[in-house]
Amino acid sequence: MKVAFLGMGVMGAPMAGHLVKAGHQVTVFNRTAARAEAWAEKHGGTAAPTPAEAAKDAAIVFLCVGNDDDIRSVVKGPDGAFAGMSGSAILVDHTTASADIARELEAEADKLGFGFIDAPVSGGQAGAENGALTVMCGGREPVFAVAKPVIDAYARACTLMGPAGAGQLTKMVNQICIAGLVQALSEGLNFAQKAGLDGNLVLDVISKGAAQSWQMENRGRTMLQNKFDFGFAIDWMRKDLGICFAEAKHNGARLPVTALVDQFYAAVQAKAGGRVDTSSLLLALQD
Repeated sequence: MKVAFLGMGVMGAPMAGHLVKAGHQVTVFNRTAARAEAWAEKHGGTAAPTPAEAAKDAAIVFLCVGNDDDIRSVVKGPDGAFAGMSGSAILVDHTTASADIARELEAEADKLGFGFIDAPVSGGQAGAENGALTVMCGGREPVFAVAKPVIDAYARACTLMGPAGAGQLTKMVNQICIAGLVQALSEGLNFAQKAGLDGNLVLDVISKGAAQSWQMENRGRTMLQNKFDFGFAIDWMRKDLGICFAEAKHNGARLPVTALVDQFYAAVQAKAGGRVDTSSLLLALQD
């Protein structure tokens, strides 16, 4: 299948690479053109100078950029993806963004005769590189049925959650849960250290009980070593939590713990910068 991928960041570049490995003909675009050209040279795909040119003749156009405004900048306008798409092409947005932008894009896609799926992902840079992302989708079932077999090139799970926006709402739930889990893990490990316990031995024991989590298995030991360079920066996490807070104002959900954890992330930003990994919440507890 001829496809396009817009956004060659730490997530998009490996995801597009898996599409090539799956046998698809991939054209990519990135606002920093050199990054797209480097990807094309490495993977054997093609780099295009605009989203519209990347999307030309593509059956599916994927994108993974930063936020709502970034999505609009690469999808709309004379050089945007919609301008290059044709026929019954599908736009699949992997950006973590608002549910409102998902509904907005589907409405515009409907007018143009295109399909749309909002499809934020979980699993981080490692998940993208290993082709093991969890993909949460919103849209119509017939469109999803066409897109899913292609998405499966880099997904261990790809699920339709409901209409447009449902994927983004599910990703918000994901980020809310992660924030609480990482804070609890940070407090537990800090407590273990203050109590004079062997942190690694503590992890060995409690990871086999009810406290076990992905965060514990994948970040616990590196947290004990004060290693916080794993791709998903707290700048991005705070962006995601801001989306959650905006949606909560709309739907009336209460997020007291999440709001508190966001303040702790702000403290880590001030202390260590915004590029450290989300597991760096431990730094806010250290003397």
